[in-house]
Amino acid sequence: MTVFERFETPRPIGSGLMIQPTGRAVLRRLGLEEALVASGARIERLFGLNDRGRTVLDVRYDALDAGVFGVGIHRASLFALLHRAVADEGIAIEGGRTIAGREGGSLVFADGRRAGPFDLIVDALGSRSTLAPPTGRDLAYGALWASLDWAHGFDGHALEQRYRAARRMVGVLPIGQGQAAFFWSLRADSLDAWRSGGLDAWKDEVRALWPATAPLLDQIADPDRLTFARYAHRTLRRPAESGLIHLGDAWHSTSPQLGQGVNMALLDAWALAFALRARETLADALPLAVSLRREHVGLYQLMSRLFTPVYQSDSAMLPLLRDVIVAPLAKAWPAPRIMAAMVAGIVGGPMRRLGLA
Repeated sequence: MTVFERFETPRPIGSGLMIQPTGRAVLRRLGLEEALVASGARIERLFGLNDRGRTVLDVRYDALDAGVFGVGIHRASLFALLHRAVADEGIAIEGGRTIAGREGGSLVFADGRRAGPFDLIVDALGSRSTLAPPTGRDLAYGALWASLDWAHGFDGHALEQRYRAARRMVGVLPIGQGQAAFFWSLRADSLDAWRSGGLDAWKDEVRALWPATAPLLDQIADPDRLTFARYAHRTLRRPAESGLIHLGDAWHSTSPQLGQGVNMALLDAWALAFALRARETLADALPLAVSLRREHVGLYQLMSRLFTPVYQSDSAMLPLLRDVIVAPLAKAWPAPRIMAAMVAGIVGGPMRRLGLA
């Protein structure tokens, strides 16, 4: 087994992310959950206010059961856990290998070199994978991200957000190790205008929406401190074929509004391992791996399509309905439990099928 990595020395890209109960279940079976919790921050709820101070998001994990929670963690911390586990298993890692495509069971790299043939190629290259056919569409909105030193004035066990309609959103997520992930929603076609407008004007806009962010903004002295993340909504019709399977964003990607990206990828990987143990041949195992995940993937792709415009879009009507009608109804039983289940990633019962319940 060999892992091919485009960087000379494997390293993560990005800021913070949320490990939901589904992802925790996989990491628990890998013996990594204790280290995960120690490296991150326990998240007990998601909370958001609009620019008039009205609560429009309040999801609490304990609406499911006591002891259910998410984990906010820096990508580098999660990467370190997984990288160390790979090294401990003696799996070879080859850096400086940018994959350009494949021919049969062999990989073709950007410099013309090849590797293989392999019995199975596992594509974990993300939403712009060179091993998958183009499909789906880029989303209009992305986000600026930064990892910053934690500041007082925020809930250390909550993902907090502030909104102005669906055009503006700022969020703060505790990610452990004395850090916070800070993000600002932005249209992709407004990125150049944001850069030319200067940091001071942007900081004034953020502070006007959420004054408590001032100590975080003071840490951003250069635009390069922020990384712009682009999002795409895509789902492959055929996530597996002879000798090849696509996992995570290479199979299905969407906006991060439901916080499922890395968790779905972990479930995909567990499904593949589960299927390889349950079937004697690849020809039988790959369809099983896909079937174990297809319903859950489709369900969350649909929910993401429905919910993303409510929080990231140019619509005036959707955020109005969100604030005036949906937010009050979300407080009435059984809505709190349903919303917690959605965020936790357990709608559709994905863990039961994989032996993770």
